Amino acid sequence: MKALVLKSYGRAGRIELTDIPRPLIKADELLVQVHAAGLNPSDNMMRNGEFRPIIKMRLPATMGSDLAGVVVEVGSRVRRFKVGDAVYASTFDLGMGSLAEFAAVPEHAAALKPANLDFVQAASIPMVGLTSWQAFHERAQLKPGQKVFIQAGSGGIGTFAIQLAKQLGARVGTTTSTANVELVRSLGADEVVDYKKQEFEETLQGYDAVLGTIKGDGLEKAMRIVNPKSMVMSLVGPPDAAMARARGMNFLMKFVFGLLSRKIIGLANKHEARYSFLFVRPDGGQLARIGELLETARIRPVIDKVFPFAQAKEGLAYLEQGRAKGKVVVQIVRT
Repeated sequence: MKALVLKSYGRAGRIELTDIPRPLIKADELLVQVHAAGLNPSDNMMRNGEFRPIIKMRLPATMGSDLAGVVVEVGSRVRRFKVGDAVYASTFDLGMGSLAEFAAVPEHAAALKPANLDFVQAASIPMVGLTSWQAFHERAQLKPGQKVFIQAGSGGIGTFAIQLAKQLGARVGTTTSTANVELVRSLGADEVVDYKKQEFEETLQGYDAVLGTIKGDGLEKAMRIVNPKSMVMSLVGPPDAAMARARGMNFLMKFVFGLLSRKIIGLANKHEARYSFLFVRPDGGQLARIGELLETARIRPVIDKVFPFAQAKEGLAYLEQGRAKGKVVVQIVRT
């Protein structure tokens, strides 16, 4: 089968569309014919080697984590799915890539594809959906009437997170460029700061949660807009000791991550806030609940561009430019 394979780390890391054997599934796995695969910034971070201290990946490795497709084989212990089911899933951190014609997917990571979405739309959801769900439900425990600040509202995470926060009854503040102000407003953002014209930390105040999605000093600036007892979450770091403990890392890694996060945790403490590094995990049960919101159109996919499988590398390069409005998806099977 064809797969997009990472052969060496680095910004100029070797990525090739090549032939590899079809996966052999275990008893608790599904073999899925992948119709579409969503791209995420984590894919380029993985290529660059930024996750090497956290995720142990043996090269060569198939890239990608988000997928939507059709089950063509089930393991002997699989009970929730059958051959012919249309599913979507994230395989992030499971050592199984999605940018391939076929992918092995653990049963616990998969959910039935929302019936009203096509495969391209469904493939755009898993990473951004699970990240937003785990941030707002588990970490921040967001309640109706609270205020959440979401960086980069027009990006892949932002366009989903704004909608989910609104479904939870929160008020949403975000940043975006002039061209995307109307987009984020249409998704439900209440306070929109055009970063080309204003500094958000001089405009916003009284926030109960922050979701940091981009590198730079934005997280430190966000400390100026939060209430006491707020939760400040980051998807891009620095990683903290709590994450190292949750992943069962050794003492040295806990110590290193503690040092890396000491400054931001100290700043959070100064503002009586809590800092948390969020490392998303696959969860088919959560995807099923997200699917209910999608099927009732309370949340809609936002897709910027679709690349054919032969141009998957170009899709990753386009995503890395940081200008996508919503998600970038690779279509593997044309339907």
